[in-house]
Amino acid sequence: MKRLAYIDWMRGLACLLMFQTHCFDSWLRPHLHSTRLYGLSQLGGTLPAPLFIFLAGVSFALATEKLRQKGVTSTAVAYQTIRRGAEIFALGILFRLQEYALGYRWVPWTDLLRVDILNILGLSMMFMGVLCWFTAAPVISLARRRGILWSFLVAAAIALLTPPLWTTWRPKFLPWPMETYINGVHAYNEPQHWLFPIFPWCAFAFAGLAVGFVIFSDFARKREALFFIALGFAGVASLLLSMLFDKLPVRLYAVYDYWHSNPNFFLARCGVLLIILSLAYAWCRWGFAHKGFSPAIQLGQTSLLVYWVHIEFVYGRFSILPKHGCSIAKATFGLVVIFLAMLLLSIGRTWYKNARVKALRPQAPPAPAPAT
Repeated sequence: MKRLAYIDWMRGLACLLMFQTHCFDSWLRPHLHSTRLYGLSQLGGTLPAPLFIFLAGVSFALATEKLRQKGVTSTAVAYQTIRRGAEIFALGILFRLQEYALGYRWVPWTDLLRVDILNILGLSMMFMGVLCWFTAAPVISLARRRGILWSFLVAAAIALLTPPLWTTWRPKFLPWPMETYINGVHAYNEPQHWLFPIFPWCAFAFAGLAVGFVIFSDFARKREALFFIALGFAGVASLLLSMLFDKLPVRLYAVYDYWHSNPNFFLARCGVLLIILSLAYAWCRWGFAHKGFSPAIQLGQTSLLVYWVHIEFVYGRFSILPKHGCSIAKATFGLVVIFLAMLLLSIGRTWYKNARVKALRPQAPPAPAPAT
């Protein structure tokens, strides 16, 4: 099995779920939004964002471990990782500028300040870089243990603080462009669950960071299959605990909103993520993920690019089908077109990147001719 192919496969799964959610949401006629198909589509659409952010944390941990093993200082590690987070955050702002420029006739100017997934990915990476610098130690194993502990604590703290910051403790003294990064209030009078504020979305990144560090632990590396099986059972336990806590008569918060801001829902979604991670590992190791070409792995390797491009051809000015004017059959056909187009774009990007690396690689000098 190619090392960590399951991470790319999970990203590819998130891309596929994202495509179908966006396509049906953008193109189906309004009266078809009450169909079972649309309901299932939107249910699947609850997974891509947590998957992307969680996997960003896992990948961040793996990148940090590799830098540490190469002997890179903690300050240099923090600089590299925080800079990468800043780049992603800048890309998020650039994306919003692009969307506004292409749709300025019907897009309100407030969309320029919308907290989208790229913004929170960049911020999460910068926060994780600070935490990894804070937990650094001369011994890599000690730094890893500190990282696991503090990542779990930060994830739990963010999840627990989310409900009051969305309701009774709202920082209303802040201008809404700043408050929206706390609770997603945007230009409205209350937090919007379709946005991506720090609370609760950064918690998924820190949960992924903790899991990523655990993957590098001695137990996980020596008993990899057993570890991922245990990870799946941990996911099931998280789901059961979430349901148990939800049924308890005790309520910690003045406003109880299980499906949007409550820590119990965060626990349930983390359980689902752990189960998917376990199944993805099994599929990539014992399944058919490497039996020939894998579209999921391919899309996962260029997830940022296909996310960026497909939005414009589904929601933007260059939408390939009329918005809110399609039948189920026509929208499904458009979904197939988007999938194939993004897959070809991903393959082209990978080919170009490999060709460029090959061109920049130093060529070995020709062998000297034999003496005569």
